[in-house]
Amino acid sequence: MRNLSQPLQTRWNPAILDRNRLFYALWTTFLFLILIWGVFWFNELYDLNWKKWGNHPKVWSDWTGVLTFPFLHGDLDHLWNNSATFFTLNGLLFYFYRSIALQTWIALFLSSGIGLWIFADGGNHIGASGLIYALAAFLFLSGIIRNSQLLLRVSLVVAFLYGGMVWWMLPLDSHISWEGHLAGAVSGVLLALLVRKKGPVSDATLFSEDTRDELLPAWWAEAHPNHPDVIAQRSAAEAQASDSGWSDIDYTLIPASPKKPKKTDS
Repeated sequence: MRNLSQPLQTRWNPAILDRNRLFYALWTTFLFLILIWGVFWFNELYDLNWKKWGNHPKVWSDWTGVLTFPFLHGDLDHLWNNSATFFTLNGLLFYFYRSIALQTWIALFLSSGIGLWIFADGGNHIGASGLIYALAAFLFLSGIIRNSQLLLRVSLVVAFLYGGMVWWMLPLDSHISWEGHLAGAVSGVLLALLVRKKGPVSDATLFSEDTRDELLPAWWAEAHPNHPDVIAQRSAAEAQASDSGWSDIDYTLIPASPKKPKKTDS
């Protein structure tokens, strides 16, 4: 019999909290966009010459450019194009890969910049396109190598919308950092392979019959004790515990002994 004083043992329900998942994806995406747009306009309005803080490959004295170059853009068209693409790709990452999205983003941010710094040949590289290529490569390959039709659809969306970006990993234009694009894409591919067993579960786990009656996450149930689903789950658990408690009792029917007739005085 289950002790009702103990908290419910819950399992992850993959179908819950879509609104929270969407909010998380939008919040993290807009945070980065606000930063790059703010940096751009501050630099333009006050003529701060921040563009010099780009990524300078193989220059030890300017190693900080590995961290700053994604926030710098050459002009408004450059900024707008990167913003639109980043919005879609980053939203897909934080929505469908929520459990590993932040760690993945940080790894892609750092590895794409370091890769550019190591392999490029001089120049001052600015713009978030390296990170964008890293996101695109990660989402595309990760959806292919995982056992999930949902994530495979994400891969197809990325390929359909941004498949043409592959050409800009070639030295077609001297004004475009193809080394940054290539470094980002390689970073995304490598990270997709490294974390292929982490994050979203496969379809076999996601849609198996065992998950039909999965409980709500414990942390969410504790934060929303008066939610109708939580109340229904608690009632069902208590009823089940009560039923199982009675079912553990063995009953033995003992026939009553016949009563002897009372003696009466004659």
